[in-house]
Amino acid sequence: MTAHDKTQATEYVVSAYYRVHPEDRQTFIDAVIPDMTAAAKMHGCVYYAFAQDLTDPDLFHLTEGWADEASYEAHENAPTFLTALRTVVENVRILDRQGVRYQVAKIVLDDPRGRVAD
Repeated sequence: MTAHDKTQATEYVVSAYYRVHPEDRQTFIDAVIPDMTAAAKMHGCVYYAFAQDLTDPDLFHLTEGWADEASYEAHENAPTFLTALRTVVENVRILDRQGVRYQVAKIVLDDPRGRVAD
């Protein structure tokens, strides 16, 4: 399996948000971009997206999909992730955050496009 294999089921899902101090916004962005790029190329990464909110420039949303626990753990221990984490912890004032990791018990790949008549 390669990164972003759309037929691969996602066993681990991470959903998080971060509200950062406006003065620290660019530091946050600069810290997470290298990890985003590296994570998307890792074995077992189905998707990895970190995006700035469309209505609040200080709010960021993270969503990750991993094929299995080993892939997720490999990312959590990767040098790029640990570097980003250290930079954020030491240099960014996080005003609010929540992160949730889901281990999917039942997987159904869904494609509703078939409901639209040609």
